[in-house]
Amino acid sequence: MPTQPINISIMYFASLSEQLGCREERITLPAQISLGELKQLLTDRGESWLALEDTNIRSALNQSFAKDQKIVADGDEVAFFPPVTGG
Repeated sequence: MPTQPINISIMYFASLSEQLGCREERITLPAQISLGELKQLLTDRGESWLALEDTNIRSALNQSFAKDQKIVADGDEVAFFPPVTGG
């Protein structure tokens, strides 16, 4: 059975959005993929996108922290953000 394309929203926060020049986007993928595969797809865009390879970048899927193995499905919201410090 052929896989269906999926549509997702991606949000980039704090200094990451500044570095990428993008706060939010909607993309269509050919099929469900893992967060790790999504990050690789995005880093293939070029130099500034390599920031997503930083091990300190956190990922969230539908507003919950998620690891790279988590599968992204149609309609999901993905967020990437650098570590947050406070005081």
